[in-house]
Amino acid sequence: MSDLGSGDEGSSSQKYHQGMEQGSSEYDPGQQGQVEQELATKMLQIQSKRFYLDVKQNRRGRFIKVAEIGADGRRSQIFLALSTAAEFRDHLSAFSDFYSSLGPPNPDNVPEDGKLKSEMMIKDNRRYYLDLKENSRGRFLRVSQTITRGGPRSQVAIPAQGMIEFRDALTDLLDEFSADEHAYKPDLPEGRHMHVDNKNFYFDIGQNNRGVYMRISEVKTNFRTAITVPEKSWPRFRDILADYCDKIKQQPTTTAGSGGGSGVSNVGGGGISSDQPHPLVSL
Repeated sequence: MSDLGSGDEGSSSQKYHQGMEQGSSEYDPGQQGQVEQELATKMLQIQSKRFYLDVKQNRRGRFIKVAEIGADGRRSQIFLALSTAAEFRDHLSAFSDFYSSLGPPNPDNVPEDGKLKSEMMIKDNRRYYLDLKENSRGRFLRVSQTITRGGPRSQVAIPAQGMIEFRDALTDLLDEFSADEHAYKPDLPEGRHMHVDNKNFYFDIGQNNRGVYMRISEVKTNFRTAITVPEKSWPRFRDILADYCDKIKQQPTTTAGSGGGSGVSNVGGGGISSDQPHPLVSL
């Protein structure tokens, strides 16, 4: 019997996957509008399905997109941080060993829920459910991705006979791109926001192939400008700003400032809201 992994693994809507394709996670691939760079790709043909393993990079770091294209052209995909992909690779070995220990499929003795072995992975706000299943068409590994704050489930199904080939392809990509993963910081701080009078200031942390940076944006109704400060310059940037703050504090508080006659003593008060995390804006 062919281990064709299909039957209940294609419930995710194609529209959702197309939306995720616009730019995504973890490492949050779900952020639309982020510029992505494709670093490498591998294609696997496993029975009637094609799988694409793409190593991508955006301002949040590196991740792997796994896309499944069925014989009917239907597309499903999930996203894995490199650390999650490494954990998944190890699970693939365990699932393959378990699969090898099983006897031939018996249509008269299929488990009620179809599950032969299950595991779960957690990464930040994402959960991954790994289920080795069996149905009338064979055995397959279903990998489902969910987001804890809600949203549809995305999933792919790997025919059981192809788990080793899939693991080996994933290992090749991890060996090449995890070696310098320490240079990339997948868990960057959240952006912050400050409001002063009629202006908004956004502080967003990102990274590219030159390293981590902070983008400081000044936004008014019909105006936006921004500067980018490399991480290596942050201490000096902070010291200069702190020096100016100290010097301003030493001046008489009666010094008039611009903006409706408010004094320098008002700097940092009243019109400035406390720093609040905000969704990263696309700049």
